[in-house]
Amino acid sequence: MAKLNFGGVEEQVVTRAEFTLEKAKEVLANETVAVIGYGVQGPGQALNLKDNGFNVIVGQRKNSKTWDKAVADGWVPGETLFEIEEACQKATIIEFLLSDAGQIAVWPTVKKHLTAGKALYFSHGFGITYNDRTGIVPPADVDVIMVAPKGSGTSLRRLFLEGRGLNSSYAIYQDATGKAYDRVIALGVGIGSGYLFETTFKREVYSDLTGERGSLMGAIQGLFAAQYETLRENGHTPSEAFNETVEELSQSLMPLIAENGMDWMYANCSTTAQRGALDWWKKFRDATKPVFAELYNEVKSGNEAQISIDSNSKPDYRVKLEAELKEMRESEMWQAGVTVRSLRPENN
Repeated sequence: MAKLNFGGVEEQVVTRAEFTLEKAKEVLANETVAVIGYGVQGPGQALNLKDNGFNVIVGQRKNSKTWDKAVADGWVPGETLFEIEEACQKATIIEFLLSDAGQIAVWPTVKKHLTAGKALYFSHGFGITYNDRTGIVPPADVDVIMVAPKGSGTSLRRLFLEGRGLNSSYAIYQDATGKAYDRVIALGVGIGSGYLFETTFKREVYSDLTGERGSLMGAIQGLFAAQYETLRENGHTPSEAFNETVEELSQSLMPLIAENGMDWMYANCSTTAQRGALDWWKKFRDATKPVFAELYNEVKSGNEAQISIDSNSKPDYRVKLEAELKEMRESEMWQAGVTVRSLRPENN
């Protein structure tokens, strides 16, 4: 286990150099991993495990779009693709990768097959952390573990196919067998993690819900919209406003940040840009930090979890969700984005 030091704060991480794929295969040699759910995380994790040589099956509702997607991805009904209950019965490790609302609905079925010595695996701390609301309370004689990739299942799969890895956190909630650590790290390596850093179920869900509502999705969409609308209100064209708000950031500047940090990106911009950015970034921090504090408290209190449970448990939630996404997709800013992306050199 490698140690990282961040200005006196020490963290331990696990890399593939020390916990190799070969070691992971040895640890899980006699295990059957059932990936339950084939929506967001399921395909990437299941296919990566399969390609890495692990014994993996998929459990999914028959006659659903995701069942058909699993078949299209090469999973064979009756051999590697089963109804959820049959997959749980066959598994020694159950990867519970349904949506948070889906986990609540299917939990009674999964719980029936959590016999002594099995492992219950999550990629999100939601169900366990808020179990007073979800009802997900595992039996005491099974391992309860988590590997949470820091990105979508689509990104996990793409990076795997490129020979790269997506960093993941890992946590052990319950070690009933004495094998929980080896199991969770082996699974983390098996799904294609770049490296694994330790967390808890509670810390993972608090940081994850804050990030999704904050800088990863909610805040960045709000920031984009505010700047785009300001530029348009001051006479700038849709193309100019979109390029200055989104396109330059995503295509030019974010890759520089990913490569070597924010200061590196600044250093590769004009001195005028650097001066302005250095003068204004703290104003944006000070303006938004109270919102982040409010957000974190709402996550910590369980209010955000309850909103998600209530909303996503309704029979028409997908219809309403699509209507909100449609509103965003059809906004002028993102319609401008469709046009701008179509003009990229690789698309012509």
